[in-house]
Amino acid sequence: MDSLITAAARALAAGDPFGALQRVALRDDAPALALRGIAMAQLGDYVRAKALLRRATRAFGPHEAMARARCVVAAAEVALASRDLAWPAKALDAARATLEAHGDRANAAHARCLDIRRLLLIGRLDEAGRALAGLDPAPWPPALAATHALLEAGIALHRLRTLEARAALARADRAARQAGIPALAAEVADIARTLEAPAARLLARGGERSLRLDEVEALLASSTLVVDACRHAVRTAAAVVPLARRPVLFALARALGEAWPDDVARHMLIARAFRTRYADDTHRARLRVEIGRLRAALAPLAEVRATPHGFVLVPPAAREVVVLARPVEEAHAAVLALLADGEAWSSSALALALGASQRSVQRALDALAAVGKVQPLGRGRARRWSTPPLPGFATVLLLPTPLPGD
Repeated sequence: MDSLITAAARALAAGDPFGALQRVALRDDAPALALRGIAMAQLGDYVRAKALLRRATRAFGPHEAMARARCVVAAAEVALASRDLAWPAKALDAARATLEAHGDRANAAHARCLDIRRLLLIGRLDEAGRALAGLDPAPWPPALAATHALLEAGIALHRLRTLEARAALARADRAARQAGIPALAAEVADIARTLEAPAARLLARGGERSLRLDEVEALLASSTLVVDACRHAVRTAAAVVPLARRPVLFALARALGEAWPDDVARHMLIARAFRTRYADDTHRARLRVEIGRLRAALAPLAEVRATPHGFVLVPPAAREVVVLARPVEEAHAAVLALLADGEAWSSSALALALGASQRSVQRALDALAAVGKVQPLGRGRARRWSTPPLPGFATVLLLPTPLPGD
C-alpha cells in the first residue's frame, strides 16, 4: 500500500474526508476507489459512495479476500446510514468471518456493531442485546469503543433504563473525545439531549404535564395504574394488559382513565369508542358488550363499575390512575418518529422498521406529504423520505418497540 493510500486511510479514520480526497480523488485503482467511497459516505453522498464501493469490490482480485470483505462492510455501513435496511445480512456475516480469519479484528468488530445497529433500528431489542453482550470493547480503538457504548445507550433508552443509558453515554463521550472525531462526539451529545427532552405527557385529574424519560421510568415502576397510550396497554409495575389489538377497549379505557376519579357518560363513551355523534339503541347495546369485555380484561388491575350516568374506573385502594400519552399525538406518529432522526428513509425500510406493509406506509407518507410534514427525495425505487426532527421531543416512546413488561 503506497504512502498516499496510507495517508488517505488515516485521514478517514480521523473523520477528515476532504483530506482523504485530496490524496486519492484522481485515482481509479481499487484501494483508492474504496477510500473515495468511504469519503463520499462521510460527506453524505450515499449514492456516489455506493457506486464507488461497488467498483472497488469488483476491482479487487479474487485473491484479495480481506480487501473485498472490507468493501462489503463499508457498503453495509453506507446502506445503514442511508436507511436501506434490506441489505443482505448474510453477506456482512461472511465478510466479518473473512476479516476474523485474516486477523483484522477491528473491522470484524465494526461489522458486528453494524449488524447490531440494524437490529436496534428495526426494534429487535432482545437480539441486539444478546449480540452486544457477546462483545468485549476493551481492546478496541476509541472510535469503536464509542460506537459500542452508543449501542448500549440505545438499547437502554428503548428499554427505559435511564441510569444505564447515562452511564453508557458517559463512556461513549470519553471514547469519542479520545478518538478526536467531531462527528462522533456530536452524535453522543445528540443522544444525550434526548434524556432531558420531553418524552411523554401525563394526563391526570384534568391536568397535563410533560415527562422526561427518567420520569416515565419512575412512573411505570410505581404502584400507579397507567393507561399507556404510547403502547396501547393498561399497566402497573407488576402486570400489563395489552390492548393494542383491541382498539375499542383501549379507547374506552383511555376515556375512563382521563376522567378518573369521575365517571364518563354513556354517550361520551359511545362517541370515543365508536366515533359517532349519534347514539341509538344499537350503540348502547354494543357499549354494554364492550364494557363487559373491558371488565374481564382489566380484572387483574381494576374494576369498571356502572354509575347512574355512565361508567367509572375503580382501582384498588390508594392507587392513582393516570394516562401516559405521546408527546405528539397525530396520525402516523410512528412514521414521523422514525423520520425524526433526520435521515432519508425509503418506504421499504420504514415498513421493515414498523412491521407494517409497504403499501400502508406509502399511504401514510402520501398523507403526511399532502400536509407538508414529510418530503420526497428522488424518484422511483431511489425515492427517499425525510422530515426535520421534531423539535424538543424525545421520540423513543413513539417507536414500535416493546416497553418493559410487554
